[in-house]
Amino acid sequence: MVITPNFHFHGDCEDAMKLYQKAFSGEITCLLRYQDANPQDYVADSRWGSRIYHGEMLLYGIRVMMSDLEPAEAENKPESPPLSLVVTMDTKEQVMEAYQVMKEGALIREQPQSTTYSSCFVSLVDRFGIRWEIMTEQTLQ
Repeated sequence: MVITPNFHFHGDCEDAMKLYQKAFSGEITCLLRYQDANPQDYVADSRWGSRIYHGEMLLYGIRVMMSDLEPAEAENKPESPPLSLVVTMDTKEQVMEAYQVMKEGALIREQPQSTTYSSCFVSLVDRFGIRWEIMTEQTLQ
């Protein structure tokens, strides 16, 4: 199991990534824009096409994920904290076990589902206000 920080921005994710790259000799390892997202996973609002749907960096060897919040999320700040923790598990069963424990009193952002990048993905804000993304991970081809 791996826990990865995931930072959420209000349209300036790419600028933040460039800053962190320069400040910490970071390496940008993935940069996917909303306009390039698989429609099975997300249908982008044309105004957000060039914004960052998913970005990843290595900062001193630690994987950090980043993205721009969708406009509706950006307006609804309590339900969209600027940081989430991504828990990557080996199996769908592990994801579902964690979800069953975490869902009580939580705001479910995305129900358990299969995506092009995960056989099981769920997103929630727990009863303490912490945003979690619990998933399995497939290697993108």
